[in-house]
Amino acid sequence: MPTKDAQEPFYRITVEEAKQMLEDGAHIVDVREPHEYQDGHVPGASLIPVNSVFDRREELPKEGKLIFVCAVGQRSALACEMAAAGGFAADVLHNLEGGTEAWIKAGEPVEQ
Repeated sequence: MPTKDAQEPFYRITVEEAKQMLEDGAHIVDVREPHEYQDGHVPGASLIPVNSVFDRREELPKEGKLIFVCAVGQRSALACEMAAAGGFAADVLHNLEGGTEAWIKAGEPVEQ
């Protein structure tokens, strides 16, 4: 079950929760750098590097849930904060705990 710290404007989710959310139509945004993204990313993830999330917030889907992912979960947490500052509600924002590393360790596929 997604967890929420009262100090954070987003939910933390596991790989299994992310998979289910993606099956249910959630959008996933990879916030790593382009070279990291090219090395392998969650299938269907769009790329918006963390340092440009706030400036590019208009590119984020307005409908449905958003999952942010990075390498281990730190930059994606920051991206969630930026999206919240850009007007997105906490119930929409999700951080994939463990990031792409956790996704791969769980045996899930990646695209290149």
